[in-house]
Amino acid sequence: MLVIRLLRTGKKNQPFFRIVVTDKRNPPRAGRFVEIVGFWNPLTKERKINGERIKYWLSKGAQTSDTVHNFLIDEKIIEGKKIAKHKKAKKKKIAEKEVKAVKPEEKAKPEEKVEIKPEEKPEKAQKEKKEVQEKPQKKEKQEPEPELKPKEKKPD
Repeated sequence: MLVIRLLRTGKKNQPFFRIVVTDKRNPPRAGRFVEIVGFWNPLTKERKINGERIKYWLSKGAQTSDTVHNFLIDEKIIEGKKIAKHKKAKKKKIAEKEVKAVKPEEKAKPEEKVEIKPEEKPEKAQKEKKEVQEKPQKKEKQEPEPELKPKEKKPD
């Protein structure tokens, strides 16, 4: 199956794209495409597309990539709506749905908020608190400060 897509050429940090007709199964490498039908320079925003050849290849059943499809609509070679190139991640959509599902439940039950009073803390938390308080005391007992005695002078 043929596809019309971009082939990147140009130097490092100076991109230049050719619009080529190539086989969909293989990446468009230099020299391994059917025909060059245009170019696009993103730095100067210059692009040239051979509309007659594009229409010919589309009539033969070639598909277009999303970017090339949007270029063809801009140049009024084909009609239709543009395709969104940057789609939102699925994870974000799922997370948003979960958040929306949780919020109505919270609004329905605002009276059931649980308040933890200092007296009702679990036993583990109280034990940990006692251990933290005891640790500095143990260190003080284990490390007594040495007392300094004045040196006595020997009579000569």
